[in-house]
Amino acid sequence: CARRGAAGRAAAAAAVMDLFGDLRRMNKRQLYYQVLNFAMIVSSALMIWKGLIVITGSESPIVVVLSGSMEPAFHRGDLLFLTNFHDDPIRAGEIVVFKVEGRDIPIVHRVIKIHEKENGDIKFLTKGDNNEVDDRGLYKEGQNWLEKKDVVGRARGFLPYVGMVTIIMNDYPKFKYALLAVMGAYVLLKRES
Repeated sequence: CARRGAAGRAAAAAAVMDLFGDLRRMNKRQLYYQVLNFAMIVSSALMIWKGLIVITGSESPIVVVLSGSMEPAFHRGDLLFLTNFHDDPIRAGEIVVFKVEGRDIPIVHRVIKIHEKENGDIKFLTKGDNNEVDDRGLYKEGQNWLEKKDVVGRARGFLPYVGMVTIIMNDYPKFKYALLAVMGAYVLLKRES
């Protein structure tokens, strides 16, 4: 077992040395070109993300389901597509993604009750399909209802299990950094033919 670990470390060290050797063999012009190519890929991804925010009206147009609280509708790892148009009324039965004060991660649950005030303001209560009780225990202390301002988006579509990559990268940070390093090295070292 120790031999395999040492061999793996030696292979990783050799790969890093090959990477630096490739970088040294590039002339400055090629290196600048590759860095600009990498920067273009990153900026294009950011522009696409910002464009989706504008089109969908949601601050987070794509989210990953992180728990099994919405089974059987959605499973852990499903990728949800959201919209958040403020003119659309919230309806009972609709699946919303909301943020509450004190929690960093948005929650994906179904609206089960709506309370409309005389002035037109709407408050609503949510619950996970797979949970026994409503979400009042998840809201901030003293809060019994959600408001439209708490909604990040409403589920409009999904891709099953595509988000498992995100969950794996969050559960295993070393894997995430290794994957990012490999992708970055590939972009920097890939030469145009």
